[in-house]
Amino acid sequence: MNKLAALTLIVSAFTFSGANAQEEATMSEIEHLRPEAYAERGWPFSAAVRVGNLLYLSGQIGTLQGLSELAPGGIAPETRQTMENIKMVVEKYGSDMDHVIKCTVFLADIAEWQAMNEVYITFFKPDKLPARSAFGASGLALDARVEIECIALIP
Repeated sequence: MNKLAALTLIVSAFTFSGANAQEEATMSEIEHLRPEAYAERGWPFSAAVRVGNLLYLSGQIGTLQGLSELAPGGIAPETRQTMENIKMVVEKYGSDMDHVIKCTVFLADIAEWQAMNEVYITFFKPDKLPARSAFGASGLALDARVEIECIALIP
């Protein structure tokens, strides 16, 4: 084996083992944050997943605290409760609304975008608005009008 081939083999082996070590380190940084209430209710998901200093929230709907019923009154109260639920999750797991960096909004009726937006925007400072996508969906859980999922930075 010539010197170039031997060097290539050594570099390849080092790169491969480094990739495995990096993958193992990354996997150890993943934390599934699942409150007991989720397990008790049989919900097949975590409230959030922490990867490094990022917090990925599951979609939230406007359920009243501790119940499986939606805030009454339509899109505005449901959006308010949805955002309160998001705020509770980000704060419980070490972040806050100023560090929400991306949200995705699912609406049962895209015509309710403006009414949802009027409430949604009150949860953020004007200079700390997260990136956002919004689109209409067919059939949200519990016949909700809105579902919102977010990503937050843990400072």
